Amino acid sequence: MKLLLDQNLSSRLVDRLAKSFPDSLHVRSVALERASDDAIWRYAIENGFAVVTKDSDFHERTQVSGPHPKIVWIRRSNCSTSEVEAILVRHREDIERLASDAQLRYLILV
Repeated sequence: MKLLLDQNLSSRLVDRLAKSFPDSLHVRSVALERASDDAIWRYAIENGFAVVTKDSDFHERTQVSGPHPKIVWIRRSNCSTSEVEAILVRHREDIERLASDAQLRYLILV
């Protein structure tokens, strides 16, 4: 699964996650670092990305109808880039299951 890392996460994660999640990007690398959530949402849908974020906004958007990107919501405040990396790698199978199950819209990781 390709991950699109939200602006509230470090862009350094792209390189650090390259083995586990190849072809992932940070919003900065596609000129979306100052974009609205709506623009990020559309980009993720159009390009087959799951959005990884620490904000509740994307999770809340999955509750409305319409096409959805998959959302990986990291619900841990004040954690380091290394901790975020470890969480994502540890839950790789869960993230892959999210990608393959059409019924699932989001995954909450703590």
